[in-house]
Amino acid sequence: MIRVTTRTRPDRCPGALRPWRADDGDLVRLRLPGGRLTASSLRALHEVATTYGDGRVRLTRRANLQVRGLPPVTDEIVAAFESTGLLPSRTHELTRNLMASPQTGLAGGRADLRPVVAELDRLLCADPALAALPGRFLFVLDDGRGDLLDRTADLGLVALDPSSAQLRIGDAWAEVVALADAPARLVGLATAFLAARTSEWHVSELPGSLAPAASADPRVPAPAPPLPYGAVPGGEHVPAVDGVIAPDLSLGAGDLVVTPWRGVLVPA
Repeated sequence: MIRVTTRTRPDRCPGALRPWRADDGDLVRLRLPGGRLTASSLRALHEVATTYGDGRVRLTRRANLQVRGLPPVTDEIVAAFESTGLLPSRTHELTRNLMASPQTGLAGGRADLRPVVAELDRLLCADPALAALPGRFLFVLDDGRGDLLDRTADLGLVALDPSSAQLRIGDAWAEVVALADAPARLVGLATAFLAARTSEWHVSELPGSLAPAASADPRVPAPAPPLPYGAVPGGEHVPAVDGVIAPDLSLGAGDLVVTPWRGVLVPA
């Protein structure tokens, strides 16, 4: 379904270089492709939040991180965020909105999407033109377990088996592609969106389609419920109470996965 919308302004989704002025100070958002980060980066971010902000690191429903209560953001504060390793591209910081099944590569699913996420992020950041994608433009990648099928996406895919996936374009299904080719295909569609848009933020707002629509492949799974808190296959899903990550989660030495359900998956 196409929902044509006329926008009269650019989106104002915050980033590190484009903070949001809230009642308690500046708010900065950091994108985490696939929700992944290291415990050392989280520890460093807690230190930045303590030094400059209100001392807390918060989660968003897109599996990203926020720090708030900041003074007007200066070059010094931006450099502090960069030192965490969570701001690898100043030019593309607002476009790295890549959500993936949190357990992918750890347990279950039909394919390990971690290499797909990494390659998609690399290709996005390598193309200067794609820095113009709206800050609300979202890629959603489901590894075939169905946990993200209910998520609204601009572009995305669902794995059908270990080597193939069906693409999503807005509310519609598109062609089945080799999983190895999916990042380049998604980047091509993002480029087509920029060529077609005037002031639209989302694919569903365009007056036309980016590619021919297709029927859902018979292998597309049914939507799955959100990941429960507690022990789960592949690790433990720890809730972020009131959306705040407990500082002790940064005390480990391994990788963590921020989830779209206000939690952090700590791999076993």
